[in-house]
Amino acid sequence: MGGIAAGGNIHPGKVSMFEPIGGSAPKYTGKNVINPLAAICSVAMMLEFLGEIEAAGAIESAVATVCDKHLKSLNAGGGWVTPPPPSVIW
Repeated sequence: MGGIAAGGNIHPGKVSMFEPIGGSAPKYTGKNVINPLAAICSVAMMLEFLGEIEAAGAIESAVATVCDKHLKSLNAGGGWVTPPPPSVIW
């Protein structure tokens, strides 16, 4: 089973880090089997943390559209994989 889970190690007033819950999955580098939406959602989480609410909302809206119209499965290799078609998100 796969999923979309953004994460943040938040330290108010200090450096914070945002990434997919599963990390960057380096063992899958170059295999085009990982769904990039968790990483994209992590960017939205970071932007929200930085006060860029409108930009974060735009990303969340784009991800919702992709999930609704383009994604067949969240399982590794079974749905949308890297590299994503840029036209789907942008």
